[in-house]
Amino acid sequence: MAELPEAPTPTLTAIHADYEARQGDGFRDHLGASIIGKSCARALWCDFRWITPARHSGRLLRLFETGQLEEDRLVRNLRATGATVLEVDPETGRQFRVEDHGGHFGGSLDGVALGLLEAPKTWHVLEFKTHSVRSFNELVAKGVVLAKPQHAAQMQIYMHLTGITRALYVAVCKDTDALHVERIEADRAMAERLLEKAGRIIFAQHPPARISEDPAWFECRFCDHRAACHEGGGAAVTCRSCLHATPVDGGWQCARHDRMLAPAEQRAACGRHLFIPDLIPGEVIDAGDDVVTYRMADGSTWTNDARSPEAAPC
Repeated sequence: MAELPEAPTPTLTAIHADYEARQGDGFRDHLGASIIGKSCARALWCDFRWITPARHSGRLLRLFETGQLEEDRLVRNLRATGATVLEVDPETGRQFRVEDHGGHFGGSLDGVALGLLEAPKTWHVLEFKTHSVRSFNELVAKGVVLAKPQHAAQMQIYMHLTGITRALYVAVCKDTDALHVERIEADRAMAERLLEKAGRIIFAQHPPARISEDPAWFECRFCDHRAACHEGGGAAVTCRSCLHATPVDGGWQCARHDRMLAPAEQRAACGRHLFIPDLIPGEVIDAGDDVVTYRMADGSTWTNDARSPEAAPC
């Protein structure tokens, strides 16, 4: 009989609990360049529309932090080779940032570098990642474009929106501390396809098709949105899951109250919230300004009613 793992100590439990308490609400204000390479457009739409908050265990959050801490060491390593590395924009004193589609799409660079030994006169976008040994070995064998297409897509966006024509990908194996360093060239056609994809997702009023209709498909099994997408689970109640909200240049517009919505308001929603009908596993059979009635798969009816007198104005 296999031995059971030891129960966590109170100290370990408290450490992980601290990470979980500080992880925020699980919503990102914009669609990130770091995830635009995802193969499922519907998952990206759900990310952007805040359908399911991302929640992680304390252990995993600490692992994410390990990756962030590694960045400082990699910057020191590159500078030791004679390269000039800028982690922040000298004009703003903040991380280099790119955006598009009215501010709804973008990301932050790990840095830029000049004076790399492979091409001393060429500026490079820097991208740092940590990997498990299995992931790292695949990366070394195949290269970043084939092994980690999501990372490659991220760098293509950063190069395209900064005008820099090369990127340096530096990967660390968390198990062995081995390094993999790889340069990639800007691919304008690929970047433009990715930007077009981002625009389609951001401004779509309806969710794109699923990558698979089978919830057992491997990408669906591990997706944060599996319950809402395949099982009819409840979407989070925010302005972004409301049929009245639309992304516009510079923010979000509420048609019900005819005004722009601040990020905090989007998270809170209001008493007039009505779900985007595609998020409800049923057929619309009646609708008004503040009410939508559905016939569910089992033949019952459900009414999304925002007419209650206690509903607070937006």
